[in-house]
Amino acid sequence: MDYPETYELVFHAAAVEDDAVLVHRTDAAGAGGYPIYQDETGIVRAEISANGEVRMVASGGHQTPDTPLTVRCVRP
Repeated sequence: MDYPETYELVFHAAAVEDDAVLVHRTDAAGAGGYPIYQDETGIVRAEISANGEVRMVASGGHQTPDTPLTVRCVRP
């Protein structure tokens, strides 16, 4: 299956505007067999299915990442 290179994950933020993070496909796959995407820092990681279903993946100990409100495919 051909997965998009980039997604935008939009999280609820305590500030006035929600927080958007771009994540890019890696060579890794998650427990569900779908690609792992991560941001430039490697902190925000998510397994994203072909249907746009998201499972956030902890990138470090004691991390409990929030689920994004919206997931958008970013096409070049």
